[in-house]
Amino acid sequence: MTAEPTATEQGVRARSQHQRRKRIVQAAAALASRGGVEAMQMRTVAERAGVALGTLYRYFPSKMDLVVAVVSEELDLLESSIERRPPRADGPPRRAVEVLMRATRGLMREPELAEALIRSLLLSDVKTDFGDRMTGMMLRAAAGPDAQVAEDDPRRVVARALSSAWTMEMIEMLRGHATAEEIQARLETAAERLLTDF
Repeated sequence: MTAEPTATEQGVRARSQHQRRKRIVQAAAALASRGGVEAMQMRTVAERAGVALGTLYRYFPSKMDLVVAVVSEELDLLESSIERRPPRADGPPRRAVEVLMRATRGLMREPELAEALIRSLLLSDVKTDFGDRMTGMMLRAAAGPDAQVAEDDPRRVVARALSSAWTMEMIEMLRGHATAEEIQARLETAAERLLTDF
């Protein structure tokens, strides 16, 4: 009869699994940043992360699950950046746009990765919380970090619409049809009209 693992052993195993998952996501992000979604071949990701292909599929059953995890990792970085340095622009609309423009600048440092992430949002059948998280970051910036905005609050719907507009603007930028300055100007105009009740 085998003994149950101790709490310490379970903690070590959980940390090991977390580190393995993180290595996989980082390997996938590195590949995507050099060649887009096409470069994120599961076998190549597994090799680069130093895990067996079966292990990779245990963590991520499909390529799109992996892409969604990379999106989530990018959002984690953005959220921690915003927590460290909250938007300081004048007025709720400009603070919301500051969140979006920080996301834009972060993504555009790696255009191939940005394109892979945006494409995954548009084409993936895998459920992602991207829209909710972007909306939440904008609401906290616009209304204040301690503000409570209920799920049925109209401000949430409006912030989500602004987030969707930003996604379309990112597509225009990735296609070379818009500059960051043009996107910011359009988003500021939209935010001034949409975020009137903050």
